[in-house]
Amino acid sequence: MTERSGIGGTSGSGSGIGGELRRWRHSRRVSQLELATLAGTTQRHLSFIESGRSLPGRAIVIRLAESLGLTLRERNDLLTAAGYAPVFAESGFDEAALRPVRAALEQILDGHLPYPALVIGPYGQVVAANAAIEVFTEDAAPELLEPPLNMLRLMLHPDGMGHRLRNLPEWGRHVIENLRARARRSPDPRLDALVDELAGYVPQTPVGPEHLGFAVPMRLASADGELRLITTLTSFATATDVTLAELRLEAFLPADDATSALLHSRARHRHATE
Repeated sequence: MTERSGIGGTSGSGSGIGGELRRWRHSRRVSQLELATLAGTTQRHLSFIESGRSLPGRAIVIRLAESLGLTLRERNDLLTAAGYAPVFAESGFDEAALRPVRAALEQILDGHLPYPALVIGPYGQVVAANAAIEVFTEDAAPELLEPPLNMLRLMLHPDGMGHRLRNLPEWGRHVIENLRARARRSPDPRLDALVDELAGYVPQTPVGPEHLGFAVPMRLASADGELRLITTLTSFATATDVTLAELRLEAFLPADDATSALLHSRARHRHATE
């Protein structure tokens, strides 16, 4: 028997399943016919759902959400709007359900040493990191390091890494535009507020003829010299837990031999003082 949550999903106006489907379809810029084809249904059926003339089954709601490319959290919300219970669990990062994932992530983080790597949540909060991120926290204001540490804020804030970033305008634009792209795809007032805050830390400099887009490495001053770092982002594409699906593994790599040597030297110094 299909579980229903008792929430009315038959209204096609605003908050019901019809309104939510229409909102997401317009956001993704797909027609009824395109979405119906992707989800394996008919345009007529989809039109009836959006207008409130038909109440969809749970299976078609899940197919529509998947076809729209919604996150697991958004899929749960769409199910709720249709009157169904969420199907994707949301575990705390410290809960037993994610213990194997935590163990695997710790191995990855430690294996990336002596280069910095961290696991961040959807709004930049650090949930795990290796010892090499001390190069990012160096000389930062104590209030920015209080848990939960927000890496995005630390990176661009003038009392964090902002005053040490030699290419703050370019790197800041890279960070902010990535967040704006995510906000356009999945509207979120909290994310919008974070983008507005971070944008206030980045100088508005014109783009010159030498601009290379987001290909320029981060240039970060440190007590031992300037670091040039490139970054990679890894997500859990096959996750079925909301928490895990929203995490990102960010690993930094040296862009030149000097940076690699400097990070190895810092690692040896850490080991010597432990």
